[in-house]
Amino acid sequence: MDIIQEVEKQHMKEETPSFKVGDFVKVDYLIREGEDERVQPYIGQVIAFSGSGIRKTFTVRRIVQNQGVERTFPLHGPRIVNVTVQRGPNRKPRRSRLYFLRGRSGKSATL
Repeated sequence: MDIIQEVEKQHMKEETPSFKVGDFVKVDYLIREGEDERVQPYIGQVIAFSGSGIRKTFTVRRIVQNQGVERTFPLHGPRIVNVTVQRGPNRKPRRSRLYFLRGRSGKSATL
């Protein structure tokens, strides 16, 4: 097990952004289209963290044209350029995963 942890430690980012479940974040994601590269922002609310070590991921949910869209990002992925916290939640969440927001619409879909 120590060998796996040593290899993972080499590929992990040295500084990871600090944010929590319920925060509204802006994820700058690097997209390659042929030979061109561009950074696309994805703004939404963090609803879950999962995994550990280099496999740690977070799920961001946003509403687009009255439809919920979720995207899961690897925290230590090479295509994640930057993660910035836009604002904190209005209320402190009582749960570690906010999957109950999937069934809501309008203003109640945010924490």
